[in-house]
Amino acid sequence: MSEEKLNRNLLFIAIALILWGVGEGMFYNFVPIRLENEFLLNKQQVGFALGAFGFFMAITHIPGGHLADRFGRRPLLITAWLLGVVSTLMMGLAKSLPLYLVGLSLYGVTAFVASPLSSYVTAARGKWEVGTALSLTTATYSLGMALGPVSGGWIAENYGMKSSYLVAFGIFVVSSLFIAFIKPQPLDHHDSAAPPPSLWNNLRFVSFVAVFAFAMFATYLPQPLTPNFLKGVRQLSLTETGWIFSAGALGNSLIALFLSRSKPCRGFLAAQFFVALFALLIWQGAGMPIFMLGYFLLGGFRAARPMAMAQARGLVHTSQMGLAYGTMETVSSAIFIIAPPIAGFIFERDPFLIYPLAAGLIGVSILISYIFSPRNS
Repeated sequence: MSEEKLNRNLLFIAIALILWGVGEGMFYNFVPIRLENEFLLNKQQVGFALGAFGFFMAITHIPGGHLADRFGRRPLLITAWLLGVVSTLMMGLAKSLPLYLVGLSLYGVTAFVASPLSSYVTAARGKWEVGTALSLTTATYSLGMALGPVSGGWIAENYGMKSSYLVAFGIFVVSSLFIAFIKPQPLDHHDSAAPPPSLWNNLRFVSFVAVFAFAMFATYLPQPLTPNFLKGVRQLSLTETGWIFSAGALGNSLIALFLSRSKPCRGFLAAQFFVALFALLIWQGAGMPIFMLGYFLLGGFRAARPMAMAQARGLVHTSQMGLAYGTMETVSSAIFIIAPPIAGFIFERDPFLIYPLAAGLIGVSILISYIFSPRNS
């Protein structure tokens, strides 16, 4: 396969991800607010709803990675895109909580796209480093996310939150057309006479997954209810929070690009440090500029993922790439189940407490990551 064709496929993926980021940015950060304001859930109930969303994300990654290794990545990508289109339309049309939660859960299922997408980009990267190629998906998607929240917040405030989903639905349809144009890739196989060790017997990989899990928990804990904190405690409007979310998405893109050229182990540490600063700024800050800076630095959370994936890629055989990525995505999604109810429990008692607690946990995580992350992957 020529380098020109590789660039063509990556170009279509980049365009599809930018468009998807715009659409998702229009509603994703406002989900906790809609659950509270339109469906009248309390903070802990919102946490449980987000935890259920995380559950449906978590159960899909390992099957998605395994199927990508067995049957190819392109069919999995197209399926995920189409499922996202349908589930977004359901959420946009929902007038009752049950139907909305069904749509939200189906949207969570689309998370299985992560490992096939990472595998596809890794295989199509040409001469790029793995971390650089994987950062492409974060940067392009996040660039779109930077544009979505401002328009989504304005639409929600003037025409109702459901309208944001319907506009996102139209954007997702166009994004799906671009993903349909990518080319299939050949399957990777190992030598049947000398198969690689089982992924679950690979102690270096399993140990790193544990390091990754703690880092994800520490950095995600302050996030789920921060939209509610900004609106309910800091008294910001939906339009103002939209600007803050856009700053966060811009941070996702720029920090991912900034760290993409660094060594993965160093980038992983720096990304966590940025999230610790986010927690401290939301806790002690006042005013839109400080909150926007905090959310910009939260871009370290998404930038940490490709840095971790790049380290894990060096620990496994090529034929296990999809399953390895799926395992790490499953761990990450499991954190999305566990952390929101915990955050909701803490928030109900003291909405300020979650931020210094998270900053302390991130400090511990940085130390653990420095000691135990692979150096020569």
